[in-house]
Amino acid sequence: MTVRIYPVQLGFDRGYILQAADGAIMIDAGMPKQTGRFLKALKRLSLRPGDIRLIVLTHGHWDHIGSAGEIKKLTGAPVALHGLEKDALEKSVISLPPGVTPWGRLFVAIMAAYMPFVHIDATHVDIVLDNGEFSLAAYGIPGRIIYTPGHSRGSVSVLLDTGDAFVGDLAMNAFPLCFSPGLPILAEDMEKVKESWKMLLDKGAKTIYPAHGEFFSADIIRDVLL
Repeated sequence: MTVRIYPVQLGFDRGYILQAADGAIMIDAGMPKQTGRFLKALKRLSLRPGDIRLIVLTHGHWDHIGSAGEIKKLTGAPVALHGLEKDALEKSVISLPPGVTPWGRLFVAIMAAYMPFVHIDATHVDIVLDNGEFSLAAYGIPGRIIYTPGHSRGSVSVLLDTGDAFVGDLAMNAFPLCFSPGLPILAEDMEKVKESWKMLLDKGAKTIYPAHGEFFSADIIRDVLL
């Protein structure tokens, strides 16, 4: 089954619309107040809001869930988020991961000054993910959601049967975060990041789609882990 992959820039973040013959899903909801960009993307793809059957949030950081409530209202689609992070959306909890490189630590310090001005509209998490796998077959997508902690405690990735992997911030590939694809500069636990990557590679990840930057070959991550 063919899955069409459409990147959607939602502020600082890149979300993805995955469309197959039997349905479409959204991965990540970007920064707050990005519904205009979301609707423009749908129009460009000749999709209606109701065509989106599921909103998967890779984790609970503000720049990934900021427009989730508004997109949920527009589409009527349920929101899926790991149980460890659902308070971020249901209670509008704003948090920043620690930096794990010198630039990462400086970047977090700069972003901390901006956080008091960020507001997330709270909304209910309809599908509370756990540490197991969650099949996307019921939504017309040949793939599954996989628990991949490290960047945050409740980070998840979407792995399609084709080997396309949508990993949120488990990898990064965009300025000002980094100049080339690789492991994140921000993470709660880098050892878990590496464990999650080894697991994804073992499960057949081939092409990596980060929330920050362009897609790249999984071989780059494989080389980093050696």
